[in-house]
Amino acid sequence: MDATRSRISEEELSLIDRYWRAANYLSVGQIYLMDNPLLRKPLRPEHIKPRLLGHWGTTPGLNFIYAHLNRIIKARDVDVVYICGPGHGGPGMVANTYLEGTYSEIYPDVPENADGMRRLFKQFSFPGGIPSHAAPETPGSINEGGELGYSLVHAFGAIFDNPGLVAACVVGDGEAETGALATSWHSIKFLNPARDGAVLPILHLNGYKIANPTLLARSSDNDLRHLFSGYGYEPIFIEGSDPHLMHPQMAAILDEAFDKISAIQAAARGRSVPSGVPRWPMIVLRSPKGWTGPKEVDGKKVEGFWRAHQVPVSNCRTDEGHRGILEDWMRSYDPDDLFDADGRLKQELRALAPAGDRRMGATPFANGGRLRQELVVPPIADFAVEIGERGSQQIGSTSVLGNYLAEVVKLNAEASNFRIFGPDETDSNRLGAVFEQTDRVWMQGIEAYDVHLAHDGRVMEVLSEHLCQGWLEGYLLTGRHGLLSCYEAFIHIVDSMFNQHAKWLKVSRELEWRQSISSLNYLLTSHVWRQDHNGFSHQDPGFVDLVANKKADIVRIYLPPDANSLLWVGDHCLKTYDRINVIVAGKQPESQYLSIEEAVAHCEAGIGIWDWASFEDDTIAPDLVMACAGDVPTMETLAAVMILHEAIPSLKIRTVNIVDLLALQDPDQHPHGLDDAEFDRIFTPDKPVIFAYHGYPYLIHRLTYRRSNHDNIHVRGFIEEGTTTTPFDMTVINELDRYHLALEAIARVKGLAEQEPDLIERLRSKLDEHAAYVREHGEDLPGVRDWRWMR
Repeated sequence: MDATRSRISEEELSLIDRYWRAANYLSVGQIYLMDNPLLRKPLRPEHIKPRLLGHWGTTPGLNFIYAHLNRIIKARDVDVVYICGPGHGGPGMVANTYLEGTYSEIYPDVPENADGMRRLFKQFSFPGGIPSHAAPETPGSINEGGELGYSLVHAFGAIFDNPGLVAACVVGDGEAETGALATSWHSIKFLNPARDGAVLPILHLNGYKIANPTLLARSSDNDLRHLFSGYGYEPIFIEGSDPHLMHPQMAAILDEAFDKISAIQAAARGRSVPSGVPRWPMIVLRSPKGWTGPKEVDGKKVEGFWRAHQVPVSNCRTDEGHRGILEDWMRSYDPDDLFDADGRLKQELRALAPAGDRRMGATPFANGGRLRQELVVPPIADFAVEIGERGSQQIGSTSVLGNYLAEVVKLNAEASNFRIFGPDETDSNRLGAVFEQTDRVWMQGIEAYDVHLAHDGRVMEVLSEHLCQGWLEGYLLTGRHGLLSCYEAFIHIVDSMFNQHAKWLKVSRELEWRQSISSLNYLLTSHVWRQDHNGFSHQDPGFVDLVANKKADIVRIYLPPDANSLLWVGDHCLKTYDRINVIVAGKQPESQYLSIEEAVAHCEAGIGIWDWASFEDDTIAPDLVMACAGDVPTMETLAAVMILHEAIPSLKIRTVNIVDLLALQDPDQHPHGLDDAEFDRIFTPDKPVIFAYHGYPYLIHRLTYRRSNHDNIHVRGFIEEGTTTTPFDMTVINELDRYHLALEAIARVKGLAEQEPDLIERLRSKLDEHAAYVREHGEDLPGVRDWRWMR
């Protein structure tokens, strides 16, 4: 960037004002019109949309910022991505990308002429058209406008490892009231100006949200200065409603902000050791809500009040007076001064927009698949566990994955396109091996006794799941790769963020111009069955239920039973794109069952019969299927199988393990789903299936309700019983333990309960013995604690 301040002539400011008016005109037209786009004839009722949808209030401010950023990009030859935080700024984003030519290039059926403008207007918030907010369909967008609170964290995710990029992030004063946004201001403390780009936050205070004032808008400039200075920013203020005064102020302020960014980066890149957290610039822009719109409607205040939020003039089809207000409003922008006879933006105004990929609607940083490079990954066999005698070794599976991830960090160090995110839990989740290759990012002071903190670390930890996910989303959306590790119970904090990212991916996959981005990968560990020490608050496996609601093309859920299967799953997920992968795996030492070759074959199939854990005659159907999904349910199932086999050797038992949970669905519901013939081959068409599942039992019924044998599938899982107790007692109080599973099997195999009353009594006695023992000794029975698979 050029660090010299530009001098703006009156002529250039006049052109910027006209460009701004053109964007405002197009924004109003999108909300109201379906015909007569250039007002070449008086407005009639049939020109007005029957349903007026959209949001005007924030839009003129967004257009004002966009027009001035165009000047900065041209003057300084810099890449800028525009992050539109205000939830319903869609009219402005669409208008500006249309003016710069990007929109028509992407959507040639909306050309730059009068007919194209008519199509542009009609499609907005119209059946078969486009949404009212910034969305995947909107060129230049990486932030879903329907979801408030995440613009700033997405902006920071976008500029990490992108040293030449500036993310101009407009933060709406409504979204600034959200907790996630309030925490996002701290992201500068993770930004290394020597290797990262910059974020320019623009807090847009127009006074009101839907029907109330906003907190920050009613705060004094002095209070705001103290607030943002405390966060570590240097705020620059601009306020007014007179465009003739606001344009030169905005031009000068943007020059000042970009000069400061350039100076910070030049200083950091000119020294060998960064010197703490710079004081980055930010802008506080106060402008009226609904700026340049009607001052009053029906005698009630509109501009500068919450009534400007959505549709300021609401009855334009049926009320001639309202229609007159709308026409006067649109003509106040003087469309003939902006567009030529064909409806095309006049040439002197077209010249204000940057060219090619420098246009904010065309920047590849907002279409990250254009920049994405494949991740370099090592062979998983290099990290495989030698299992020895099956089930004999006790190894923490996530620690094995940590060794693999450390090598991924090493192999991609030069490309700088892989980061690990998590809320202060990388070590806790047994991924600490990565610290042999990198450290945690930390730009504040580092004490001599601190460990694994560095300015150039590739692990990002902060105790906010919102920030971790938002950073990762911004990182992925701009073409990179990553992994989010989290305690299972607390990933619910980002439920809405997961929802919105899934929706983004679904729509993006339907847009040819949106290139594929790397998958969002969750590793959920410290899970429900081994949160015995933390108690009920930390025991919740329900995130996968939410995930399973989404479109099958988008989501995958994996429950690897041991370390080698986790290696395959982790490696596979990092190689995928346009998906959300959820991996659930415990971090505590656990039995290892599958060789790496067996794990690869099993995981590629997704579901499989474990012959080595089955006791059946291949020539006839088994009496019973014992199925399991999840590491602890797998262990308890295998223990139950051993109990049943030793007590009833004649009982034919088939053991089935599920890694890819959604393979339980039929192929019409999920691309990984088993067809009915294969499902019946594995689970049988008519035999009882005792299914030990990691989460809430009803999900298995949801996934299998179409199967012919569904009535015979009996699921045990988490039934919302939890406390601070022993690991095995957690399974007992939820009736997922080996004794309850064996009792369930005896009850479901026809005639078995009548034949085995003594076994039933022994199993119930073991449950009583367990209850007494743990309450006296505080640990599990030795026979349970030391149990290993033996055959």
